Amino acid sequence: MNLHGGSHRADEHREWYSRGYLPHFDHAELVQTITFRLGDALPAYVVEALSERYAHSGAKGDAEKRQQIEEYLDAGHGSCALRDERIAAVVEGALHHFDGQRYRLLAWVVMPNHVHTMIETMAGHPLGRVIHSWKSFTGNEANRILSRTGMFWHPDFFDRFIRDADHFDQALAYIHQNPVAAGLVPRAEDWRFSSARLWASRR
Repeated sequence: MNLHGGSHRADEHREWYSRGYLPHFDHAELVQTITFRLGDALPAYVVEALSERYAHSGAKGDAEKRQQIEEYLDAGHGSCALRDERIAAVVEGALHHFDGQRYRLLAWVVMPNHVHTMIETMAGHPLGRVIHSWKSFTGNEANRILSRTGMFWHPDFFDRFIRDADHFDQALAYIHQNPVAAGLVPRAEDWRFSSARLWASRR
């Protein structure tokens, strides 16, 4: 397992690697969930406190740490710039832009301060480059809309590959129910910037 990257081609999938923050798994034709957040959504002192608390707690501690981060994000901290429907629409549009060309977009939700997606990766389009493309374009557009400059997104992201059909169903439900769990809408289908309505129409 290589968590340090090293030399690689731009179109090469890197398997396990790290950019100095979180470990990532990049493999072609893999279904993965991805979470990325605004730069001010999670203060550094919160991350440091959680890292210290779960420093030696293994896989179970990592899962608990991630759950607490998700709960903190759902509480709506930071600027919540994605509440601005102009920006949320830019983000949703960016997710769709290369659907079918660089990845297959399976599900998504744009929350006030973070984004959840589920994609199937495609050969020749590494995960990190896909997410960098999303964040670079949308960050620049958001700053233009808000007449501001500086970092819009946090530099890193969470990813988790889907193990089996049950895991797929659980992950899909989590993505779609996120606005409901955060108290933003009574039904998943009521959240405008989500794939919940599309999936509901397929039932």
